[in-house]
Amino acid sequence: MDICVLGGGVGGLTAALALAQRGAQVTVLEQAEAISEVGAGIQISPNGMCVLRALGLENDLTVKAVQAQAVELRDYNAGRLVTRLDLTRLEEDQTYLFLHRADLIDVLANACRASGVKIRLLQQVTEVLPGARPKLRMASQSCVTPDLIVAADGLHSIARPALNGPSDPFFTGQVAWRATVPNTFNHPNCARVHMGPKRHVVSYPLRGGDLVNLVAVQERDLWAEEGWSHKDDPENLRAAFADFGGDVPQMLQGVTETGLWGLFRHDVAKLWGRENVALLGDAAHPTLPFMAQGAVMAIEDAWVLADCLSHCENTETALSLYQSRRFDRVSKIVQTAGGNARKYHLSFPPLRWAAHRAIGAMGALMPAKMVGQFDWIYRHDVTQERS
Repeated sequence: MDICVLGGGVGGLTAALALAQRGAQVTVLEQAEAISEVGAGIQISPNGMCVLRALGLENDLTVKAVQAQAVELRDYNAGRLVTRLDLTRLEEDQTYLFLHRADLIDVLANACRASGVKIRLLQQVTEVLPGARPKLRMASQSCVTPDLIVAADGLHSIARPALNGPSDPFFTGQVAWRATVPNTFNHPNCARVHMGPKRHVVSYPLRGGDLVNLVAVQERDLWAEEGWSHKDDPENLRAAFADFGGDVPQMLQGVTETGLWGLFRHDVAKLWGRENVALLGDAAHPTLPFMAQGAVMAIEDAWVLADCLSHCENTETALSLYQSRRFDRVSKIVQTAGGNARKYHLSFPPLRWAAHRAIGAMGALMPAKMVGQFDWIYRHDVTQERS
């Protein structure tokens, strides 16, 4: 098949590689001038590593990554530990990594090129037209007519409306800052979540522990644009979390530039594939960043789509099977991520105190159960599913 993938991000490049390894002729169309990623971290949980391992990328990734040892939930006031999820309790083959997004993109892009994928930059698509021979209209007025279009073009997908009509996302009342800072404070190899009234801060190390990735979320009425490219004054970030203790003040003091984006809730698309056009990742199911599963779900999508196309007699059957294999799992992830913010942001002191004591007691008495509650996410291996 001659396949066009829209978008050179994590989902698009993973799909391109998975498809090329199965014999497809793949072209990635990316509107930016380079395949790159602004400074930010990403968590690759074991379910995502199953795919990246099957694609032959594990060794290249692990040399660039930090092996995650735990997830710590901490109270905002003094950084007091509430509970600790010990990730070393995962099975030996269940690798959990902290990666710089740019490093993941670099590994994926190199693997794509080595597999014969053509990556074309500065390609702006203005319209996607499903059909027996689907068509892409370009800003240059030219048209591209592959056998299949895979739209991994993110939150503002131009392909999603072509299959589902217009959507109506709504502002959740939450904004998020992200930044990376030098690890001058010996951050351990774990993800820390400092939980406060209507706010939380997530931090974890990158690049051998040299950097720390920060994501800080605040509930507020003043909304921000959706997307990762909006800049903000670091002083606004520091002011929003001025009453946080523990390591947070030192981490925030190191921020010299930061992005700010509004968090919007989107419905999972009702239709993921029709007439030789398929949606993948955020184009089909944007998720809030409270489960660290957004990029991983796109990675899973990529494998399943390639698997369905390689096992079905025709494309329409493959696209229908692809959605049926992915829809329920992704919908549950989206719903769970939406609920996590409420757990992190408890603002009534007695309720927060009681909830933290209950979580802490469970972690102390049943540490295996604390980690085991995520088995439905981490132990799921799409490479072992059967079409």
